[in-house]
Amino acid sequence: MTADPDPLRLHHVVFAVAPERRAETVALFGELGFAFQEAELTELGVRVHLDWNRGIELISPLPGSTATVAAKVTEFLNRSGDGVYTVVVRVPDAAAAETVAERYGSTVRFRQGFSGEGSYLEEIDLSVRGLPLTLLATNVS
Repeated sequence: MTADPDPLRLHHVVFAVAPERRAETVALFGELGFAFQEAELTELGVRVHLDWNRGIELISPLPGSTATVAAKVTEFLNRSGDGVYTVVVRVPDAAAAETVAERYGSTVRFRQGFSGEGSYLEEIDLSVRGLPLTLLATNVS
């Protein structure tokens, strides 16, 4: 993995999509030229379609899942319908960026991280001043 010369940038946008509209939404973006990698994250209770190279992710709760992330996505869908769930901003240090967001009254919705074999990822999904924002520090491309 090569180091990003400027790790501070918009990384991707996450759209929440109801499970019954997921396949059609994937087809729409596919016809527009997006190439998704699909994953079912059962521990989080969601299915994702991700095209990091083009900056888009679709996320749907797994039907019947009671996992925290699935519950938050379901709550969002019930309140707002399909739409922008969060905007992911790549930062050099997620913890330092979280400290800044805290000064502006942020509330954390979810966090995850891993490291090993030369790779790391730290992700903090939060709401700050009404904005859905995810802070991402990673060397995974």
